[in-house]
Formats: sequence, structure tokens, C-alpha cells
Amino acid sequence: MYEEAEWKPFRNTLSKSERKEFDRMFATSRLYISACSYAAKPIRIQPIFMAIIFHHYRQLVEISEKLEIKEVPVSEPISR
Repeated sequence: MYEEAEWKPFRNTLSKSERKEFDRMFATSRLYISACSYAAKPIRIQPIFMAIIFHHYRQLVEISEKLEIKEVPVSEPISR
């Protein structure tokens, strides 16, 4: 995929574990390939957006992994 090749320098700066997460995140975009084909041409701010999106993706993965490990009973209130 052309877009993935463009992001290779960004990907190569990540740690090995981050690269795996980045690859999984990028693979998710294939679910929306038809919508992506209609997107406007990228602008210079695109790398900044990708960094933000990737950071949020990593946070979501971490949260979902924690939720799978520790299940809170329905009757127990969630403390913050």
C-alpha cells in the first residue's frame, strides 16, 4: 500500500512493540478503504495528526487490555 510506504520513516522510529501496535492500527484503516479513497489530499500537518492518532490508539489498546485482565462486578461501583 502506497500510504504505508510513506509512513515507513515514522514507523521505523518507533520501538518494536510500538511498531506492532502501529501496524495493527494501520491494518484497521483497511476497514474504511472506500471512505479513505474519497479523502482529500494530505496536508503538511498530517504527520502531527498521525502522532496524535497513534498516541490515542495506544492508550485505547492499553485500557482495553486492562479491562480484559480485571473485570469489575456489575454491582460494584467503579472508583475513580
